[in-house]
Amino acid sequence: MQSVTMAQDSPNDSPVAATAAAGAAAAKPKKLLEKKKNLPERISYPFWFGGSASSLAACVTHPLDLVKVRLQLRSGDAPKNMSGTFMHIVRSQGPRGLYNGLTASLLRQMTYSTVRFGVYEELKNRFTPEGSAKPSLPLLIGLSTFSGFLGGISGNAADVTNVRMQQDAALPPAQRRGYKNGLDGMFRMLREEGVRSWFRGVWPNSTRAALMNASQLATYDTFKAVLIMYTPLGDTITTHFASSLLAGFMATTICSPVDVIKSRVMSTSHKQGIAHLLREIYAKEGVTWMFKGWVPAFLRLGPQTICTFLFLEAHRKAYRKFRGLEN
Repeated sequence: MQSVTMAQDSPNDSPVAATAAAGAAAAKPKKLLEKKKNLPERISYPFWFGGSASSLAACVTHPLDLVKVRLQLRSGDAPKNMSGTFMHIVRSQGPRGLYNGLTASLLRQMTYSTVRFGVYEELKNRFTPEGSAKPSLPLLIGLSTFSGFLGGISGNAADVTNVRMQQDAALPPAQRRGYKNGLDGMFRMLREEGVRSWFRGVWPNSTRAALMNASQLATYDTFKAVLIMYTPLGDTITTHFASSLLAGFMATTICSPVDVIKSRVMSTSHKQGIAHLLREIYAKEGVTWMFKGWVPAFLRLGPQTICTFLFLEAHRKAYRKFRGLEN
């Protein structure tokens, strides 16, 4: 009788307690499932989506990229600020001057951005653990850094051409290269300077691309997942806009020093060591060289990041609708 009484008095063995414990145990997975339900389903998208979205964004933001390069490479009595540089280009070359080098910019996006986005998405799908709602931030940073480095190498030749075409009109007539378009510039560099010209500045460019990818793609995915999970916004254009704006701010700040070095190295036709270039810049301009052109860089990269991800999400939405995966 005593053992029976003890069994009845024990809270752990009572039917009510057992039911409550089972309910509490079931509540946790339910909450996790509810959170995961708000996240978009993981789908393998076409490899070229990133390059296509970036090319469309480049058509919108190219004038800002041109102004940024001119400021980073300014010399003599050239305008010292963004608005002055912008007006100088319009006055001297007309509105079409703001699109100098657009063909090279598009060629760069078709190589660089196609690789960095495509490799990143492929690796993210392969290395994300099964059943996981989203990849961890360290994993995203590692994968985006690697894919960005590969993208920097693949797009370096087009990037050199892009920088030179943007700078060309600012040079004295005798020093202008007069590339007709991106492909013409690449093949003329090959004929006149050899294959090494395609890889001029490849290390600072690839380093910048790795930093850019890590600070842009990884932060975008992270901000997007946080907003979807912890706010009522859902997977909407507002979430995409906010996530891409924050990603653009971080990417501009992290990449600014490397971006300045990349522009200086690519603009020259002679070989120059990075260490020698850094000493020369620091002696002339002090530590402020690291953020020279930051404002036009952000005003270019912010809209470029926003446009890229909005175009990318539009690509994805159209693909899901076409494949019947929208819901």
